[in-house]
This record gives sequence, structure tokens and C-alpha cells, in this order.
Amino acid sequence: MAPSLADVFLSEVLGTATLTLLGCGVVANALLARTKGFAGGPLFINFGWGLAVFAGVYVAYASGAHLNPAVTIGLLVSGSDYAPGVEATLGSTLVYFSAEMIGGFLGAVVCWLAYKKHFDATEDGSLKLAVFSTGPEIRSYPWNVLTEVIATFVLVLVILLFGRTPAALGAIPVALLVVGIGASLGGPTGYAINPARDLGPRIAHALLPIPGKGGSDWAYAWVPVVGPVIGGALAGVVFYAFPVLS
Repeated sequence: MAPSLADVFLSEVLGTATLTLLGCGVVANALLARTKGFAGGPLFINFGWGLAVFAGVYVAYASGAHLNPAVTIGLLVSGSDYAPGVEATLGSTLVYFSAEMIGGFLGAVVCWLAYKKHFDATEDGSLKLAVFSTGPEIRSYPWNVLTEVIATFVLVLVILLFGRTPAALGAIPVALLVVGIGASLGGPTGYAINPARDLGPRIAHALLPIPGKGGSDWAYAWVPVVGPVIGGALAGVVFYAFPVLS
């Protein structure tokens, strides 16, 4: 039986919250003071994010496990249904977008609760922000956007090629894809590749009572939104335009 839009909303909220809880959590474990995983390094973080995606896909199975507005946009542009029995309409699109953003925010809040004492023990405000959202190693907005476009294009196109249903998609291939993107294309910007993963937690960072947290770098916040949106849309166009891919 096809899920209702209410079911879709709940599924995407819980799945995206799981994604950001575990993804932001591995960054917190690697960066915050006096954690068991302190200084775990980039590959530690990459694999943690991959496993976060793995968990999120299974939690959001019923809704097609988008977990990412860029994936939703890619499916929309490609002419695909969002999930079995869920057509791509204005209403369903707004349900996915809102659920993904809310889930991203909630997962980050729960991550903060889990690491509350370590946030308090960390003096560097930039490390606290890095738990929640991405930032460039070399700030150059056009090039930062391009990096996010390329990385998200790869993510969404390969997901479309994996299949249109959660059963065909499979959580392990998507998890490994995210690990691969992080290891190969994550160096310049930290590979947001997901507006909900970055903007939802960034809003949480701005609102939570974290001592010494500093600013939320709103000057950069548009990059991990615009880049993934463009990348996801381009992937949908390519998938639609070349029938051999589908």
C-alpha cells in the first residue's frame, strides 16, 4: 500500500534526523575535547557519515529514503516517482523538503544533547560550528559552489542509477558512495551534498545555548544549499536526457 503524505513526512523526519544525529555525532567525536574518538581524522568522519546514511536509509524506507532535498530535486527533474505510489507533485515535494529540514534540525539538537559536556569543554568555537555544518578550507564562493555541484551531481546521479525504490537502491551501496565522495571530493568544502544536512544543523547551532560557540557563518550558508540544489537538478536532467542511463 502506498504511504500517505503524513507517513512520508514522518518517515523523512525520522530518517533525516537519524542521518544528522549520527553524522554530526561522528564529527563531534573527532573534534570535541575529551571524547573517545578525539582526532579520529577525515576517514573516520567519512566512514561515520557513510554509516549515518546507511541507518537513515533504513529508517526512511517507507518514503523512498530521500533524506536530502537534492535527491528529491533529482527525482523530480528526472520524471521519477518519489517512492512507490508517491507521485512527484507540488504538495509531495513540499512535504519532502519540510520533513528533511526539520529532521536535519532535530538530529543536530539530539547530537548536542549527547555531547553537551564536550561542547562545554571545547574552547574553539570553530570546532563547535564544524560539528553542525560545513565550511571551506579555502573560501572562494564560486569554486566552493562548483565543488558542491560536482559532488552532489555524482551523489544524485549514482543514486538514480541504483534504482527508484528503496529495495533496489540498497543502503550499503549508498553508504559506500557517500564514503567515496567524502574521501575524494570532500577536501575543499567538507562535502555538504545535502541542504538539509547543512542548513538544519546550522540553524540548530544558531539557536542552541552553546557557550563560546561564536557565529554560525551565515555568509557561507547559501553555498551548501545552492550547490547541492544545482548538482541534484543537473543529475536529474542527465538521467532524463540519456535513456541509456535509465
